[in-house]
Amino acid sequence: MANAHDTGYKLLFSTPELVRDLILGFVPDDWLHGLDYRTLERVPGSYVTEEFSQRADDIVWRVKVGGEWVYLYLLIEFQSRVDQYMALRMMVYGGLLYQDLIKRGEVLADGRLPPVLPIVLYNGSPRWSAVTDVFDLIPPVPGLVEQFKPRLKYLLIDENAWTDSELAPLKNLVAAVFRIEHPASPDAMRGLLSLLDEWLADRPDLRRMFALWIRATLMRKAEYRIVLPQIEDLQELNVMLAERLEEWAQAYKAEGKAEGKAEGKAEGKAEGKVEGKAEGEALALQKLLKKRFGVIPAEVLAKISAASLEQIEAWLDRVLDARSLEELFGPSTC
Repeated sequence: MANAHDTGYKLLFSTPELVRDLILGFVPDDWLHGLDYRTLERVPGSYVTEEFSQRADDIVWRVKVGGEWVYLYLLIEFQSRVDQYMALRMMVYGGLLYQDLIKRGEVLADGRLPPVLPIVLYNGSPRWSAVTDVFDLIPPVPGLVEQFKPRLKYLLIDENAWTDSELAPLKNLVAAVFRIEHPASPDAMRGLLSLLDEWLADRPDLRRMFALWIRATLMRKAEYRIVLPQIEDLQELNVMLAERLEEWAQAYKAEGKAEGKAEGKAEGKAEGKVEGKAEGEALALQKLLKKRFGVIPAEVLAKISAASLEQIEAWLDRVLDARSLEELFGPSTC
């Protein structure tokens, strides 16, 4: 089953602009940079093996070479975890792609196969450690057999290989994606949204796509602890997120102070369990408050962050009956 990262990146790279910027910004090759990426075309990416097992929704694009329909095929795979056998997987995917091209009669004029560039785009936390050639998965063999070991390399693009300072000067949509995945601060996220707002001013389709992806990214990452309503436009998200990021920053500041005070008072495993439960209850309380009262003031978020588990549970018991935030938290919070 595809994970959230896989699904989100497939959404992004279903557009030619992202594929173009991936090649131009992160594949160091002059010949590839000289191709006409206005000719990019998405290729059907579901292949059926002889055993009728299916690989669904691969990201495959083709681009013209030299103004003729002599295609370079780009096979892109997304990874959030290191896979020891990634080289083998890419060899299988490439074979299935070629098999499908033969069935559809989309080989070169002389019957040879078009070139394929296999790309693995990785955004996990540990650095990529798997081999990039299936040849290296097989130990050395004496004599003749060594000559027949298969070779298939893929191009690894590891997001961790670039720092924010290296990515920041690039006017490149994929560079922006990498930076959004790992923002340095709430202010950095605001800057990235402003950049995208400017770059995509005349592209409502891409604005909507990025809005959907950024919202999903912020909500699935535990470190943000942010809840956003359904938003389908980048400008709307920018305005809404400006409010939420300010609340986010203040709440985290308050939470950090509260944690510092509590460090010397609790101990052992019981402390970890209580803190974990308090954090979960606090998030549940924030969701209920958002549904009932809309935008939550920063003072309320700070109060929740600093509260004990017992206090949070008491607010949860009263939240559905309270007629206002002032009634629930007191006049100084509204």
